[in-house]
Amino acid sequence: MSIYPAKRLRRLRNNPIIRDMVRETALSPKDFIYPLFVIPGKNIKNPIKSMPGNYQMSIDVLVEECKEVASLGIPAVILFGIPDHKDEVGSGAYDPDGIIQQAVRAIKKEVKNLAVITDVCMCEYTSHGHCGVLDGEHILNDETVELLVKEAVSHARAGADIIAPSDMMDGRVIAIRKGLDANGFHNIPIMSYAAKYASGYYGPFRDAAESTPAFGDRRSHQMDIANANEAMREVEADIEEGADMVMVKPAGPYLDIIYRVKQKFGLPTAAYQVSGEFSMIKAAGANGWIDEPRVMMESLMAIKRAGADMILTYFAKDAAKLLK
Repeated sequence: MSIYPAKRLRRLRNNPIIRDMVRETALSPKDFIYPLFVIPGKNIKNPIKSMPGNYQMSIDVLVEECKEVASLGIPAVILFGIPDHKDEVGSGAYDPDGIIQQAVRAIKKEVKNLAVITDVCMCEYTSHGHCGVLDGEHILNDETVELLVKEAVSHARAGADIIAPSDMMDGRVIAIRKGLDANGFHNIPIMSYAAKYASGYYGPFRDAAESTPAFGDRRSHQMDIANANEAMREVEADIEEGADMVMVKPAGPYLDIIYRVKQKFGLPTAAYQVSGEFSMIKAAGANGWIDEPRVMMESLMAIKRAGADMILTYFAKDAAKLLK
């Protein structure tokens, strides 16, 4: 076993060409999924104050945005809808002419070479901002799952390429799989938010999606931030129920979970670099405290290095431009 001075690890770092030759992890625009927020109306592009460079967009503006996304080599977007009407049971989520259903049809008609993923949850559509049907202040699991199936099937009918349930209700993956299959959508994959933590990093997203709970929080269904073994059980359950891809959310604070999930299960693994992660980097960059592009790329590299095959990130366009 050679030791210093025969072994000099800096030999592979001194020359930039050699550094590139031995680099273990590579980022590509194909690694990214770009989250987008869609609202009713025309020619609307509302800035999201807490997420610089992100917008609530009407469908016509959204379609043009998707054309740019595809031109950058980014393979997919994930859609979050803000309806013009909310009620106790989130009926806009599964309305055949709901905002997401309209958006999916428009994108699939106008944009080539772009996969459309739809988030399946109730929180953007309920008047109380919670992820399901309520009994008092308690979320009813099974009754909520029934509505999630209706939502997922309506998205598939509109043309969605991938269904992504984010609600964290028990049994929703197998129910959605059965619902899709029963309606002829055997080939539509499910990307399950399998290990979604009750995180403080979601704040800016709730501004963007207008989904802040009217009371309480989401700790009864999203995971305790202290638990790792539980994440393995959640992921395993979703795989057993028929998930084709699994997701860890958030990404940066949970690199250990991403690594364990990929190592144990080997399934295509997504990680969501959430709004709080994005906004903190943007804020620090705007204040001159960090080199924003460098930290952006370092954060994405860390997620990929941990084992993520796909990264949902609001940096997708900026990172793709740098990589190109």
